[in-house]
Parts: sequence; structure tokens; C-alpha cells
Amino acid sequence: MTSDVRTVEWTGDGLRLLDQTLLPGRVEYLVARDVDTLVDAIRRLVVRGAPALGVAGAFGVAIAVRQAAREGWDDAALDAAIARVREARPTAVNLSAGVERVLPFAAEGADAVAAEAQALLDEDVRGNRAIGALGADWILGRAGDRPLRVLTHCNAGALATAGWGTALGVVRELHARGRVELVYADETRPLLQGARLTAWELDRSGIPCVVQADGAAPSTILRGLADVAVIGADRVAANGDTANKIGSVGVALACAAAGVPFVVAAPWSTVDLAVPDGGGIPIEERAEEEILTWAGVKTVPDGVGGHNPAFDVTPAHLVTALVTETGVLEVSAGVTPRHADRPS
Repeated sequence: MTSDVRTVEWTGDGLRLLDQTLLPGRVEYLVARDVDTLVDAIRRLVVRGAPALGVAGAFGVAIAVRQAAREGWDDAALDAAIARVREARPTAVNLSAGVERVLPFAAEGADAVAAEAQALLDEDVRGNRAIGALGADWILGRAGDRPLRVLTHCNAGALATAGWGTALGVVRELHARGRVELVYADETRPLLQGARLTAWELDRSGIPCVVQADGAAPSTILRGLADVAVIGADRVAANGDTANKIGSVGVALACAAAGVPFVVAAPWSTVDLAVPDGGGIPIEERAEEEILTWAGVKTVPDGVGGHNPAFDVTPAHLVTALVTETGVLEVSAGVTPRHADRPS
């Protein structure tokens, strides 16, 4: 992401969010100065992506503390408002983790909370850079030092983080080393986040890419057109099971069948050691209208409903490698997060 666009930025009295629902057509911002506005923005995917949600959740506590002082809330009302921020979306563990990170500072006031939230934002950018370098090293060490065809699913770039990106951070690093031939960007439900957001980021960065339907991804891999798949994650269980946007499992299965590395790139904050395996990861169910209509026009017969899970869980044995800012875990070989040292 070029420096002229920031996904999440504290203004001093509110949180300035790049409205990702309007991309790629318009670059506009929304400023959340109250809890209702922020929770709505999170639910509508104005701000999205696990790391960015963690930062938004942290600043959301500052918003709640400021609003409590402004409107004379008691402690119970403040606690309820913070809980609404924490629970705005259930699958990404970073949202609740960001809230918990700054809660100890709430008694010191909104400025203290915002300062800690800013520290989290800065850490995310540094961590993304490390993920990019470590992931690129690992991939080139196994695929060979040559231009690669990379497949990615959903958006795990600067738009999904505080800056640079996780999965797309790896792609950016490969591109900087002259090792990207082409990126296949799956269009990705919900809201075509790959087609609208990933392609937008790649194009702005001068990285060659094509957009394909989600259903085309397994065939692309099995036809030998992709050398590696790199995706992000919204939550990783202790055993390495990984939740990412719906359709990720199909990519992983095709990679396993083709002998292609399936790489998950995510900050350690996305690892949830309290969840033993993927069965404990809540799956967000989104409104059925997202798949029953297109541009406001109904696309299915009357009386037909919709099934719209936003995420799926890829079993650990299909995850070739998990790249975090602390190193690379070869999960399918048995090196899982529960066996790794948790960073301090």
C-alpha cells in the first residue's frame, strides 16, 4: 500500500477508517467518534481483516471512554459499550485481543488507551514486514530462486492490517526481489474482497495479477499454473487449524493434491492457544441477501434462501507452513502453534 492511503488512523477524537465497501470505485473515509458508528463500520466491513480489526478494537475502547465522559455513562454502561466493540464480529480473535490489550489503561483515560492502541498499530506494521521477509525466504528456499506464480484468497494486504499486509506482505517482498511472475487473486466472498481489494492493492503496487472466480482456484492449482498459495488467517487454533475466508479449504485441498505449498501468513496475535482445534472457532454467518442479490437485484427465485458462512476452517494437516513475525512453523509436518514458544 502506498503511503497516501491509511486503513486505520486515530485523529485525536475519533477513528478515521478507509471505507473498504466503496473500493475500488471511490476512496472515502469514515470517522467513528461513537461506539454505534464503529460497531456498524466493523459489521458492514468498512474496516476488516484480522489485524486491522485488532487495531480498531483497541481504538474502540478509547472511543468508548471518550463517549462515556462526554455523555456521563456509569461503569456498567461503559462496560456494555466495550463489550459491543469486542463482539462486533466473532471469528477474528484479534478484535477481542485488541480490546483486552488496552483495557488496563481505561482507568487512566482515553488518551492513555489511544497511546497503547497506537503502539499496537506500530507493532502490526513492523510485524507485517517481518512476516513478508520470513515468508519470502521460506518460499524461495523450497520453490527455487525464480519468478513464481502465486495464488491468494481474500484480502490480506495493507487494507486488512495497519500497513503492508500479511499474505500480501509476502507477495510484496517476493515482488521486491523480482520473484513474482503473476498473482492469481480469487474474487472471494463475501463482497468480492479479492476482486475489489486485493486486485486494487496489487495494481497500485505494480504487481501483475489476474482475478479469477473462487471456483476456478482448485483447477488453476491442479493444472500446474500456480507454484504456491499464500493466504491470511482470522484465527489459528493451537493445533494449526486455520480459519480464513470461505473458499480457503478448496484451495488447500487442491494444493495438497498437486504438491503445491499452502502457506498461511498471520501475526502471532491471530493464534488462539485457548482453542484446541478448529471445532472451537466460531464461524460468522452473514446476511443471506449478500448472495441472493447483485447490485440490489434479486438473482434467485422467490422463496429460495441463502447459506452465507463468511469463513471456513482448513485442517492443520493441509497447512504446509504458518508464517508469523516470530518465524515459520511447518504445521503439516507436526510443528504446530502449541509446540512453539509464545512471544513475549
